[in-house]
Amino acid sequence: MTKALKGVRILDFTHVQSGPTCTQLLAWFGADVIKVERPGVGDITRGQLQDIPNVDSLYFTMLNHNKRSITLDTKNPKGKEVLTELIKKCDVLVENFGPGVLDRMGFPWEKIQAINPKMIVASIKGFGPGPYEDCKVYENVAQCTGGAASTTGFRDGLPLVTGAQIGDSGTGLHLALGIVTALYQRTHSGKGQKVTAAMQDGVLNLARVKLRDQQRLAHGPLKEYSQFGEGIPFGDAVPRAGNDSGGGQPGRILKCKGWETDPNAYIYFITQAPVWEKICDVIGEPTWKTDPNYAKPAVRLPRLNEIFARIEQWTMSKTKFEAMEILNKDDIPCGPILSMKEIAEDQSLRATGTVVEVDHPTRGKYISVGNPIKLSDSPSEVERSPLLGEHTDEILRSVLGFSDHQVADIHKSGALDPPQKQAAE
Repeated sequence: MTKALKGVRILDFTHVQSGPTCTQLLAWFGADVIKVERPGVGDITRGQLQDIPNVDSLYFTMLNHNKRSITLDTKNPKGKEVLTELIKKCDVLVENFGPGVLDRMGFPWEKIQAINPKMIVASIKGFGPGPYEDCKVYENVAQCTGGAASTTGFRDGLPLVTGAQIGDSGTGLHLALGIVTALYQRTHSGKGQKVTAAMQDGVLNLARVKLRDQQRLAHGPLKEYSQFGEGIPFGDAVPRAGNDSGGGQPGRILKCKGWETDPNAYIYFITQAPVWEKICDVIGEPTWKTDPNYAKPAVRLPRLNEIFARIEQWTMSKTKFEAMEILNKDDIPCGPILSMKEIAEDQSLRATGTVVEVDHPTRGKYISVGNPIKLSDSPSEVERSPLLGEHTDEILRSVLGFSDHQVADIHKSGALDPPQKQAAE
């Protein structure tokens, strides 16, 4: 079996999380990803949140699997020559620099296209064109400006960001799709193009049901939101809805046995209309199946607090896994709140490659997230992240075809080493 993206070569100028998420996914699918890093420094995340001194952090290793690393000083004249040759040999250049950095580096789009007309230049930015396009953006900023934070949390509380990295990793996934799409179009057009994904846009795409609700709100209250059943008026913007389901079926997070000491002893429970009668039987309220105050979805809306309180009496008598097993037999939608510890130890996730164990030469063994996308004829193998500059000479020789003499000259030029600090006079 061959890798899906075998033969595609990526010139990776990304750092931190959004860009590396994108290029790592492409590497998992078999692309040759050449990560270009500053000599002596590398991706800033190599040294961020280190849990072991003088070892690449998990922040870096878990975002840069299956890549090769070359160190290159792009301000050095010989470094610019090497970069020019890399552009000739690669299919895609991916970057998540601030606006204008590639231009200041001396490689604007027009020059890259002149060097390699088939080159695809893919970029992640914080915002698209508009009043904020030059602003610096991080994960939580993207969540706030993309509409996610204003609609997350409880109605009477502060806006909240989610623990899921929908701004960084979410936008990286969007960009990966754009790159693959551009590669496919190139098979017909023969030309490269620019691909851009803005973090604000990516977050909004993931929060689209809330934009849906904003438009529905113009035509009346949002009846599936808890506040409708509680008789609380809606404002002119989509409110925070706690743990209500976004799909129109009432849902809540309910306590399970052990909640007093276990912060994750909870289950998400949806009172889906087609299984209402089964819910009544499970929780011991069979009369609710025909009671006119409970039998139909519309009459249940004003009573959701009471209904979920009764369901919670039942869930508190079971562990979240016991409740899950019972409810699934009747196709009642539910899901346990799984902690990161439980996920890390889940053997079924290990079996599917969703969680993988990786062996690193200086860190040792650690677990990481594997490829979430499974192809039947192109399995993904997760390989360790590269050490800083580990593949520099290998890339110069095997990719660019430089001779030993040329490689030695490049080393002598200082293009592969940290800039020398001038001694004080």
